[in-house]
Amino acid sequence: MDIKPINKKLKLYGFNNLTKTLSFNFYDIAYALNQAKNQEYIQYIDEEYNADRLVKILTDVSKIIGANILNIANQDYDPQGASVTMLVAENEVFNDEPIKLTENESPGPSSEAVVGHLDKSHITVHTYPENHPDKGISTLRADIDVSTCGEISPLKALNYLITSFEPDIATIDYRVRGFTRDVNGKKYYIDHKINSIQNFMTSKTRDMYQMIDVNVYQEKIFHTKMILKEFDLDHYLFGTAKKELSPGERKKIKKRIKKEMIEIFYGKNVPRI
Repeated sequence: MDIKPINKKLKLYGFNNLTKTLSFNFYDIAYALNQAKNQEYIQYIDEEYNADRLVKILTDVSKIIGANILNIANQDYDPQGASVTMLVAENEVFNDEPIKLTENESPGPSSEAVVGHLDKSHITVHTYPENHPDKGISTLRADIDVSTCGEISPLKALNYLITSFEPDIATIDYRVRGFTRDVNGKKYYIDHKINSIQNFMTSKTRDMYQMIDVNVYQEKIFHTKMILKEFDLDHYLFGTAKKELSPGERKKIKKRIKKEMIEIFYGKNVPRI
């Protein structure tokens, strides 16, 4: 989806100081018949979404939004989980001085000229796999933040993130902070048109999910929650096929998964479904 500017051409005085942040929080749910299978799922997810793969995803995000990577820090955790942080800049910058790297950092172009806005242009991800031994439910939660300043927009990466993770439930927040000035000194508190995050999703995504919007236009805050409308039990069973279960077992497991999804979506415990 195109990010449409408020004006076709906006002549600014200096750098665009608007900070645009997209927070993409998603959940993936699975069901295993016993604790051993649950632990296998956690190990599988930990390998599937390890720091190296997350670096690849965030690198793709930076390319999509048109940002240049300055450096990367990534970490896998024991017993599970991973984190990646990228510092990015709108324009490519170079420096002849050697780059000092700490452990788990990757090199990238650097310059004193961008130090002032490094903290405003970054991409991060943290994963949180967890399970419960009694209920058979395992969940993967991932929090992704894409924060930029300048003309580049994190909204361009939204569809890529949705298709990369195919979440069961997602909570998406987008906000614009600060202001920038044109050459005449007039302040602009937003530089593009938006009335809902859903405007930047494909029609296929909108058809797949039930969605709720809460938007505070005057504060430049946009919020969307989404949950799958339908699901195939085979997609959620780990180590077991649907055909191996009796009709009664299928019904019981499907109700348990649906209850988990509804509780996460609404952020409260539900007595029964």
